[in-house]
Amino acid sequence: MSRIGKLPITIPTGVTVTSNDNTITVKGKKGELTFTHHPSITVTIEGATITVTRPNDAKENRSLHGTTRSILGNMITGVTDGFKKSLEVRGVGYRFNISGKTLNLQLGFSHPVDFPIPEGITISADEDNKNLMHIEGFDKQLVGQTAARIREYRKPEPYKGKGVRYQDEYVAMKQGKKAAK
Repeated sequence: MSRIGKLPITIPTGVTVTSNDNTITVKGKKGELTFTHHPSITVTIEGATITVTRPNDAKENRSLHGTTRSILGNMITGVTDGFKKSLEVRGVGYRFNISGKTLNLQLGFSHPVDFPIPEGITISADEDNKNLMHIEGFDKQLVGQTAARIREYRKPEPYKGKGVRYQDEYVAMKQGKKAAK
């Protein structure tokens, strides 16, 4: 039995979960998410708990069991609390500006980079650290994908550490060239 898949999911108050064939819809105070699970996996909603079961111990069913349970758990967490990732912009002249639904990045290119903020995502600047941005939303996959796409414009380089990095990301620094004697 999957160690993750066998755990029941508790539905908090204020969250409604509905099932229609293989489609699960979760509604909460932050938003609404839908997920279509594999037909071999059974999702049962009883009162305030959700249980996920599989028909047998085939490899595909074992992998889908835990994955389905994790996705449903993340959906419930997302519509109640939401998810947050923080990115730090490091480098001389590297900065960002938020104007409406566009994130303007200046990352050492000859031109600014305009990143359209997806629907359901809010990006804000930290009050204390002007080089820190917070990406928030109720869809865990969308929050992570947005942060990864912003980081992709200028990954942290290993010599000076310039670039866009996750807040607690460790970048292994390399030693530069030495002068010959």
